[in-house]
Amino acid sequence: MENIRITSGIYRGQSLKSPKSSLTHPMGSREKLALFNMIADKLPGAEVLDVFAGSGALGIEALSRGAASAIFVEKSPKIAQIIKENLKKLSLNSKIITSSVENYTTDQKFDLILADPPYDNFKKDTIAHLTKYLKNDGILVLSHPTPAPVIDGLKLTKTRKYAKANISFYQR
Repeated sequence: MENIRITSGIYRGQSLKSPKSSLTHPMGSREKLALFNMIADKLPGAEVLDVFAGSGALGIEALSRGAASAIFVEKSPKIAQIIKENLKKLSLNSKIITSSVENYTTDQKFDLILADPPYDNFKKDTIAHLTKYLKNDGILVLSHPTPAPVIDGLKLTKTRKYAKANISFYQR
């Protein structure tokens, strides 16, 4: 297990467990801080979906910065257990869905969708599947290894490059 820290908000400085696994790649603190600073005005009261959740660090960061709720989607039951432990440590009550992103379904719409998929198995179609869960004025934040993909129905508003990662922001 590795530890990662929450960068800002009411849980700033708290450490979270992170799975030591080739199935996950925690976002670096520099990238995470930049990402959340760019969407800071959208976070208060936001409903957040954190997919490919890993440790849950992105959704928990959103909650720390004022999001009203977060749902975590993680395929691996073992890794989902780490999210549960991280939420419990901070006394947060959030829903964890153990499912692949491709098989995830809901009637709920979200203000913010955070997607940090495995880079060695990046599938644009999986990301496109998420667009139906985005509110009309919502934002999809995608971490990806290659140039920003075109996602039907969404407009790419900005991309930032950090070492091997790109973080792109999409809106309707």
